[in-house]
Amino acid sequence: MKSYLSRLLSLVLVLVIGLMGCTNTLATLTGDYNQDTLTLISNLENVIDTPDDTPEKAALKDQARQQMNDYTARYRRDSQYGGSRSFTTMQTAINALAGFYSSYGNRPIPEKLEDRVKQELRRVEIAVKRGR
Repeated sequence: MKSYLSRLLSLVLVLVIGLMGCTNTLATLTGDYNQDTLTLISNLENVIDTPDDTPEKAALKDQARQQMNDYTARYRRDSQYGGSRSFTTMQTAINALAGFYSSYGNRPIPEKLEDRVKQELRRVEIAVKRGR
């Protein structure tokens, strides 16, 4: 009886750990490239436009960094999207923001970088709506 319970408990733990590992990776993405791209654009613009003295700014930055990582990991190797104009332009915006957050995490985004990223995001939005 003791051996049976021990094995059952081990199996349950393995299943729980396995399922939790599977659900954490791409939880924010739907799998629809166009919708995921537009959602990420909206979220990034929200983070950029949120004033730096707002208490939830740090949480928004962390969420945006996770979404950028998930988005890149999901669509980079997909030949249907990986070489598209919208994806490469989105990568440019993501790389600029991710690089800034990695190097200067708590500082406000410089106006020049903010303008450049917003311009790239507008280009991505237009390209996605055109199907490119």
